[in-house]
Amino acid sequence: MKKTIIIFALTALSLGGITACNHGGQSTTKHQKKGKYICTMHPNVSADKPGVCPKCGMELVERDTTDDK
Repeated sequence: MKKTIIIFALTALSLGGITACNHGGQSTTKHQKKGKYICTMHPNVSADKPGVCPKCGMELVERDTTDDK
């Protein structure tokens, strides 16, 4: 019975340590979403803020991108 309690406690501590290691130390600025605006007809046209496409005059649509750098 005593061995079972010790094994259970060690397992719980190990799992707690593993999950703490996975979430600790990550910077919140590392994976920020940046809004990038693109033209649906011309995907090579993009901007950092809303506007219109210089080629066709359509409104730029926001696309969320993740900055993994």
